Amino acid sequence: MNPPRLIDTTRLEAALQAFADARDWNRFHTPKNLALALTGEVGELVEIFQWLGEDESRRVMDNPVTAQAVRDEVADVLMYLVRLSSVLGIDLDAAVADKLAANARKYPAPPSPPSVSPPAVG
Repeated sequence: MNPPRLIDTTRLEAALQAFADARDWNRFHTPKNLALALTGEVGELVEIFQWLGEDESRRVMDNPVTAQAVRDEVADVLMYLVRLSSVLGIDLDAAVADKLAANARKYPAPPSPPSVSPPAVG
């Protein structure tokens, strides 16, 4: 029996493919171009948080205008990431499951709560 899927991007991949097909954009959706576009969208997301303090960043969703900007940029990042993965033939569910398992081996959970912040994942 297969383990349950962590994520299923099938419908989003199909919608993004249909969007590109309708505009004849597939020729522009090279891995390089998609990676660069993804980087640009991440930059736009980071820009929202750039000059906020830690507490302000935690409350960013309290302001409806800022919250909408965050949602829009997160959606853009997700769509470019899924499109890039689709173009490269990456099974995101398998990649995420494999990476989570690798991170669990690399950063095993301590027997008691850690006294310091854990390192960044990745």
